[in-house]
Amino acid sequence: MGSFEESGDNARVRLPQLRLDELLEQLQARLDAARGTRDRVHSLLEAVLTVGRELDLEQVLHSIVDTAATLVDAEYAALGVIGPDGKRLSAFHTVGIDEDEITRIGHYPEGHGILGELIRHPEPLRLSKLSEHPASYGFPPNHPPMNSFLGVPIRVRDQVFGNLYLTEKRGGAQFDEEDESVLSTLAVAAGVAIDNARLYEESRLRERWLRANAEITHSLMSGSDQAEVLKLIAERAREITGAALAAMSTPVRNTDTLTVELAIGTQADAHRGLVLPVRGTLTGEAFAGGTTVCSTDVSRDERVTAGPPRFAGLGPAVAVPIGTGEHIRGVVLLARETGDADFTDKELEPLRGFAAQAAVAMELAERRQDAEQIVLLEDRDRIARDLHDLAIQRLFATGMTLQSAGRLIEHPGAKERVLRAVDDLDETIKIIRSTIFGLRARDDGEAPGLRARAVRVAGEATQVLGFAPSVRMEGLLDTHVSKETAEHVVAVLSESLTNVARHAQADHVEVALETDGRQVRLTVTDNGVGIPAEGRRSGLANMAERARKLGGDLEWSTPEGGGTRLVWHAPVGDSRD
Repeated sequence: MGSFEESGDNARVRLPQLRLDELLEQLQARLDAARGTRDRVHSLLEAVLTVGRELDLEQVLHSIVDTAATLVDAEYAALGVIGPDGKRLSAFHTVGIDEDEITRIGHYPEGHGILGELIRHPEPLRLSKLSEHPASYGFPPNHPPMNSFLGVPIRVRDQVFGNLYLTEKRGGAQFDEEDESVLSTLAVAAGVAIDNARLYEESRLRERWLRANAEITHSLMSGSDQAEVLKLIAERAREITGAALAAMSTPVRNTDTLTVELAIGTQADAHRGLVLPVRGTLTGEAFAGGTTVCSTDVSRDERVTAGPPRFAGLGPAVAVPIGTGEHIRGVVLLARETGDADFTDKELEPLRGFAAQAAVAMELAERRQDAEQIVLLEDRDRIARDLHDLAIQRLFATGMTLQSAGRLIEHPGAKERVLRAVDDLDETIKIIRSTIFGLRARDDGEAPGLRARAVRVAGEATQVLGFAPSVRMEGLLDTHVSKETAEHVVAVLSESLTNVARHAQADHVEVALETDGRQVRLTVTDNGVGIPAEGRRSGLANMAERARKLGGDLEWSTPEGGGTRLVWHAPVGDSRD
């Protein structure tokens, strides 16, 4: 009996001990959970600080994806940036998939299936198995298997910027409510970080535009010529916008055309010197309308058919007029590589301001040149008056005196010398009067230069050819080429195009007119039947004779693809004629 009571007492002692162990285990579990929660909150705070520390937008986005994967222990993570249309993804940042895998999978997703579901309904989405969702499209070939899924939207100032996508929680576990809560908190911090990075990027962009404007203004005010200023405008616009090509076009006087003064970057050689009609071209539309004109794919745009193919590898493009209203001084065309982002309104706004400031600087520089020209002309008038009122009158009086004194001279030799001096004075007076006339001469109506005349001849040839010839011009044709040489160039160009229309049976002609300041070269290339071995060549003989008269020559050959290439060249002559 006593032993039974003793065993009962032991049982009563063991029972509280068991309950105490259970309580201690529960307490330990709660302590572990609290410690885990504390660690996770600490990790979340560190993640928020890490994401908010960066100012470069690309670095911010990569940091967000990397941090999200770490916080919820996901094997794969991605951040999809929603494009301007609000329906597709324009950029994709990933963690967990290397470059080789990305290459094998192919193009980044655009926002279909589950990814599109989150775009259409920007709310947190948690799935235990991706394939069981009605919106699931499956995966492309070579894509790693993915089951568990957690997605949350990222908002920037109440606008959905993009979505965070997390898949495959490590250890085969499922994403839970705590993961969703942590990721949603990170998304809020990510939105603030993205906004800060954007503001910083915009401020830096404005600063770069302001520096570029200051540089252009200083260049103009310091006396740089227009070609250098146009090059500076194109270079800075290309650098700041990340364009692959920048081309500057200016109007050709007395014609309805534009010439590409300079081009920098991809396909630059194909653009430089090209003459484009204002009507029916992308650049011409910007010039005629005085507004910015955009193209999502310039290589396939119908407005760039004029001239040879020259936009291979290029996609988004924008043409911005320099100036406003009736005072547009040119157009800058910028084009990015195929696959790059379109030009956004945020990019176009400072670009327009840059072009407007450049136009103002060019206007001020022209006004300064006009003022200097007025001073020069006034100085010429003063010199002419002084020559007329002082020099000529004194010379005339001296001549009259000598002529009167000659009557009193008895010696024949002396008398002859005095009369010769009087004649010399008369000739000197004539020379001075001619100089005065030259100083006071005004060119009331400026005759068309060689550029305008060549464009006009090519335009007139369109009717007989049945198509518009492609025209390219380079160098200071109006300044360096003399009037006599210019007359021959225009005549040779007209005869060459007429011969193509009559005999070549061509459907494409390229005209290149260029000068290096010493020689002028005219090249006319067609894809016709070529020059027959036997036949009349009076036209070629006439063109060759014109060249030889000026000290030049004419050559012709058959290009690799057939047809004829005529090359006429001669010295520029004295441009003061």
